[in-house]
Amino acid sequence: MKQQRSGSHSVYNLQVHLVWSTKYRYQVLTGDVQLRCRDLLRQTCNVLDVQILKGVVSKDHIH
Repeated sequence: MKQQRSGSHSVYNLQVHLVWSTKYRYQVLTGDVQLRCRDLLRQTCNVLDVQILKGVVSKDHIH
């Protein structure tokens, strides 16, 4: 069952596909930086009550 949120006059279910890419595709999300970034994103999502369905840090993102 999908989790729905509600406001005073609405019911909604938002889903977002987020792609974060650095300028010129520099590969900066490696090693400790990759782990720290992942931890910060998870902490922020927990605080904001956002559910992560899938998370991947890949070398290159191609549509």
